[in-house]
Amino acid sequence: MVNDPELDGKYLGTISQDFVKVSETLKESSYQIRKAGFDFPIFPIAKDSISIGQILLAKKDLQLDWNYYASFLGEFIERELVATEKEEAFKSSYKDPDEYCCLFVVDRDFTKFVYIPYPID
Repeated sequence: MVNDPELDGKYLGTISQDFVKVSETLKESSYQIRKAGFDFPIFPIAKDSISIGQILLAKKDLQLDWNYYASFLGEFIERELVATEKEEAFKSSYKDPDEYCCLFVVDRDFTKFVYIPYPID
């Protein structure tokens, strides 16, 4: 997988449309992941089934464009999706999980970490 530096407009549109529908669930899941002692929650999303994290929201069940999974930095390091030598860089660039959702977008050969702000209540 290649971490493409640009998020194509086609991704941004469908991700934004879904995010409005799932943001509350993702925010609560982020809180629960951290409460359970796992820092740096990450939500992998993919149009197809993937083996990263645990399925949280299935697109077919909620009429979404993406499947949403729940994970955390430890799994990404264990699976070598984040190199051990890049762990500190990842942690320093990670945004406040109470304000931003860390998505890991997976679509065929495209992968990218994306931070989307949660809607303000």
